[in-house]
Amino acid sequence: MWIVVAAWLAAFLVFSSFFMKTIVPLRIVAMVSNVAFIVYALLGLAYGVFGRVYPILVLHSCLLPLNVLRLRQLRALIRAVHEASDNEAIHALIPFMTTEARRKGDILFRQGEPADRLYLLQSGRVGFSELDKHLSAGALFGEVGLFAAHGVRTLTAVCEEDCRLATISRDKVLELYYQNPKFGLFLIRLISGYVPADRDGDPAAIPART
Repeated sequence: MWIVVAAWLAAFLVFSSFFMKTIVPLRIVAMVSNVAFIVYALLGLAYGVFGRVYPILVLHSCLLPLNVLRLRQLRALIRAVHEASDNEAIHALIPFMTTEARRKGDILFRQGEPADRLYLLQSGRVGFSELDKHLSAGALFGEVGLFAAHGVRTLTAVCEEDCRLATISRDKVLELYYQNPKFGLFLIRLISGYVPADRDGDPAAIPART
């Protein structure tokens, strides 16, 4: 019976997804398996068993657009790495970041604390008293500290004005990295792009030690 064939095909695709090493092929296989499960459930109408399989139709009808959305987001990120300018590449991270508002005088992190997140300053001003450095809107900071040997901050970051920041955790950065190795090239691009600027004395760049 075709319904049995559809069931086995859907099961095989789900089994195959566990062998995918990167997220893009995984999403594609998941989408095909969603379609196979939807066909399986619809065949239940012809074989008089739809009442027992309709939950499968509902589940995979919801999962299919979700997988399509996530795949489009990942492909947009890959395109940003290869095609975008530095600023555009940075802003490609924003869909994966969370935003927060901080008040003047708030301490974002202290010297010696674990480096657990990367920051993008969307508005306001942040200062680093140890080096008399100041960052304005558009600056990215804290990225290299995530991967330093000891993983601690060597500077203290303080909001000099009311600030709005986009942040992404170290765990999320690593998750993106392992899901898509090309994301690692993006991180290298960020680090190499900001370190030379600091050596040249650009006040908008923070040293890689943060």
